[in-house]
Amino acid sequence: MASMTSPPSSSFPSCRTNFPIKPRNVPPAHLTILSCHHQQQQQRRRHNDPNDDHVGRRDIILRSSEIATVGAIINLSGTKPDYLGVQKTTSSLALCPATRNCISTAENTSDRIHYAPPWNYNPEEGRGSKNPISREQAMEELLEVIESTKPDKFTPRIMEKKDDYVRVEYQSPILGLVDDVEFWFPPGKGSIVEYRSASRLGNFDFDYNRKRIKELRQELEKKGWASESSF
Repeated sequence: MASMTSPPSSSFPSCRTNFPIKPRNVPPAHLTILSCHHQQQQQRRRHNDPNDDHVGRRDIILRSSEIATVGAIINLSGTKPDYLGVQKTTSSLALCPATRNCISTAENTSDRIHYAPPWNYNPEEGRGSKNPISREQAMEELLEVIESTKPDKFTPRIMEKKDDYVRVEYQSPILGLVDDVEFWFPPGKGSIVEYRSASRLGNFDFDYNRKRIKELRQELEKKGWASESSF
């Protein structure tokens, strides 16, 4: 999961960004570029240049550059990491990178930044001792919650589904940012469900991944699921 690179903000010392809400995971320098393009275009239009033909050409170039910059900024879906899925060497989901925009049940419990506890669809202090359900039924409940829940208005799209594994892409409503979320029913662990939720871009997620997992868990708890420990 690579971080986005940005040109030094010092390249635009006289420009100011006037965005009331800063988009998530968009580097400040990128916003500065966009603001600079707009400010420079307005300055040139106010400037009384006697050569109208040259002004027109400059405006065309500026508009083209501004459009290209906007396109680069809003195209933030990123690329699906190659390492997603159940890891063959460890029989678990992938660990998180060093960035603070990922949580995984595969992490060590001492890692308070990245670790999250697994779920249990047949908890002992619940329906597990009274009316347990099968893994197939649990998968149906999970898919139902995924499709009906939109944490932070992110749109879920189920991209991959197997008997014991689901991969979902959550896309943000404004900039099209994509987070990859995986759920796995590991064999030999009873009614445990592991998961991983990670942003493709940036270094921070402002707890979007944790809040997403929490909201999904709360919906599953209404069906009888439970977390293995406090979250």
